[in-house]
Amino acid sequence: MLVNVSYNNKEITRKVDEEVGKPFPLKQRWALGGIGSPKLMITEASVEIRNLLILDNNLNSCNIEMRPRGIIVRFRSLLETYALVIPFYKLSIYKGDLAIYSIYRDHFFIKVRADTKAIQKFFKKLLDYKADNSPTSIEDL
Repeated sequence: MLVNVSYNNKEITRKVDEEVGKPFPLKQRWALGGIGSPKLMITEASVEIRNLLILDNNLNSCNIEMRPRGIIVRFRSLLETYALVIPFYKLSIYKGDLAIYSIYRDHFFIKVRADTKAIQKFFKKLLDYKADNSPTSIEDL
């Protein structure tokens, strides 16, 4: 689900929380060693996301927030903030050549450069958390 999260809209907040869960409490954020990624440089994106990114001349960057049942990939275009909300059961992450990570949800995708150890460490933490907390059967959803 690709949504504009620039404004405090209760309906969009409810949908996001329904999809990936409410934000982690502070104690759990400490236990996880942080839930946000470093700044990620976007190298490629799906058509809908690319059309938003080309509206301005800024560097195309994003960040990822971990949630209990998924992730939120946030990026900016013009003065708006957009979020790609991905529950774990729809999340696919691939590591390609030249330290590029591809993040997929249905027909949306974002490819980011992982050129530092901090970014690679975050993706390892994300994949480990996904493996430990993904539903194992349809009843768990």
